[in-house]
Amino acid sequence: MRRGEIYWAELSPRSGSEQSGRRPVIVVSRNALNQVPGWRPVNVVPLSTSERQARRGPTTLLLCRGTGGLAQDSVVLCHQITTLDRGKLVSLVGTLPSVELAQLDQALKIALELE
Repeated sequence: MRRGEIYWAELSPRSGSEQSGRRPVIVVSRNALNQVPGWRPVNVVPLSTSERQARRGPTTLLLCRGTGGLAQDSVVLCHQITTLDRGKLVSLVGTLPSVELAQLDQALKIALELE
C-alpha cells in the first residue's frame, strides 16, 4: 500500500455528514507507516460524485474520469480526512498521477491549515 493509491473502501457505519457506504478513497498516510508489517491504521480521504461537493472550495479537488482508474468524475474531500483499518480497503482502483497528488497535498494543507 502506497500514498496516492485509490481503493474501494467500506466506510459504514458512519454518522452525520461523514461519507459512508462503499466508495473510493485515496491513501494519504505516509509510506513509512503504510509499509510497516502489522500496522493496521491508514489515513484516507473519501471521494464523492456529487456536484454539490465540488463547490465546497479549496479543500476539494476534482478528478476527471479515468484519472487513477476512476470510472466517473469524482471530487476528493480533503476536509473529511479519516483513519480506517486497512481491512476496510476492498480493492485497488489505481494510483494518482504525480500532478494530481501534488494538488491533493495542497488541498490537505489548506484543510489542515498547515500553511
